Amino acid sequence: MIIKRTYIISILVSLVICSLTRSAIIQGTNSPNDSIKLSVEVLRDKIRGGLLGQLLGNLNGLQHEMKYINEPGNVEEYVPALPNGAQTDDDTDLEWVYIVAMQRHNTIMLPPHLIAQLWKERINKRIWCSNQYARQLMDIGFQPPLTGSIVLNPWADFNISGQFICETFGLLAPGMPQTAAKIGLNYTRVTIDAEPAQTTQLFTTMIATAFTTDDIDKIIDAGVNAVDPKCTIRQIVNDVRRWHRLHPNNWRTTRRLVKEKYSRHNGAMRDRNGYELNTASTIAALLYGKGDFVETLKTAFNFGWDADNNAATSGTIIGVAKGYRWMMSQGWQIVDRYRNTTRDDMPMDETITSFADRLIDLAERVIIANGGRRETINGQLIYHIRRQKATNVVPMTYFNEQAGQLRSKMKSEIEGTIIGGDDDRKLAFAAYLAICLDLAQPLRQKYPKQWSKALEAINHHPKVVQVLFFHSPFPAGDQLRKKAIAAGLRKPEHRISIW
Repeated sequence: MIIKRTYIISILVSLVICSLTRSAIIQGTNSPNDSIKLSVEVLRDKIRGGLLGQLLGNLNGLQHEMKYINEPGNVEEYVPALPNGAQTDDDTDLEWVYIVAMQRHNTIMLPPHLIAQLWKERINKRIWCSNQYARQLMDIGFQPPLTGSIVLNPWADFNISGQFICETFGLLAPGMPQTAAKIGLNYTRVTIDAEPAQTTQLFTTMIATAFTTDDIDKIIDAGVNAVDPKCTIRQIVNDVRRWHRLHPNNWRTTRRLVKEKYSRHNGAMRDRNGYELNTASTIAALLYGKGDFVETLKTAFNFGWDADNNAATSGTIIGVAKGYRWMMSQGWQIVDRYRNTTRDDMPMDETITSFADRLIDLAERVIIANGGRRETINGQLIYHIRRQKATNVVPMTYFNEQAGQLRSKMKSEIEGTIIGGDDDRKLAFAAYLAICLDLAQPLRQKYPKQWSKALEAINHHPKVVQVLFFHSPFPAGDQLRKKAIAAGLRKPEHRISIW
């Protein structure tokens, strides 16, 4: 029996977002008799401001990325600028790929098979960590959200892709935090799961809320309401807020407290690339920045770790609150260019303005699709947006629970493929699943020849084997490597270039 892709996708959808239906996938619960009125001019200004804030935080933050680990930075002066314009970087260009595809296909929620196709066609270089791992899984037939499952992707339970691939989607749902979270999760869960999926809901909600208030505490309150009460993310946010209250004029003390509590791997990749330190840094930047754009980004730089990520997220929030016109009135040197240096089969003539135009177009569609409307009042175009409460959309998922459900539902299909399959990619797919789901040993004992053939199929995809053995983080990567070796998969003698 050959594993059917549609069956596999239906399993993951039922496991993780069973409460969502395709007909209501981007709709949220609305507060009764409550709507938001925003002029078209203000709405567009805030979307442009959010994008510019994201780009400034990302690109101005690159020089600080992973520079301050044991100790904070000492940036004292900062003037936002893009004198050569913006360029693609993984903090913005994965979202850009999705945004362009949303327009071309006239749909907000791109389906799994199309997302995988986009990655194969356009996202093949300048990707790291969980993104790199997910991309290789696609080559043996995995589609989202399996590519971001904590059972199959050893980066997925901590990687910050849930944060740095979410901001643009918050801009598509002004005042609609549930819708923002659902859109964001459709795309971040390509590479992450569990706690990182809570960060998607945290930050998309905060961005959506920034359209209606510039009060940082209210924005953070909304974000906290959007995460699972049992998740670690909620505790991180509460800790940072408490430390800020105790030390309102001393961000260095808060940074030290963050490091002492949440740096658990001696500053290794699991720390610096993890949701704990970087979520804490982003919240701290917003609190100590006090709504000031420059101070917010400067604090994000100084907190360190993945500083450009944290500056991009906080910059988006403050950019929405301030608006594009205010930002452009500050005298900062901003060249209107978004140069494509990373993504295949994507526009080569994009500008910051045209990127923002895409977001505005899609945001207007989302507003209407969620019960909003546009009308003219006294000669001014106004949007009526149906307000949504900030609430958790997708709760926490846990490794053992998810693994058990996948194992029970897919065991017979995996076995059928191993004993009767001839398609190389499907054999590799089934063998990889068997290794991850602790089904390899009984299959190896029961069907030794067929299992050897399945392992050969995995080896025919050397990049998959490479990321498993050489690009998988501690501790989940170590556990997966042990399973693979026990199943008979050999470690490659040499590392090869992935892109």
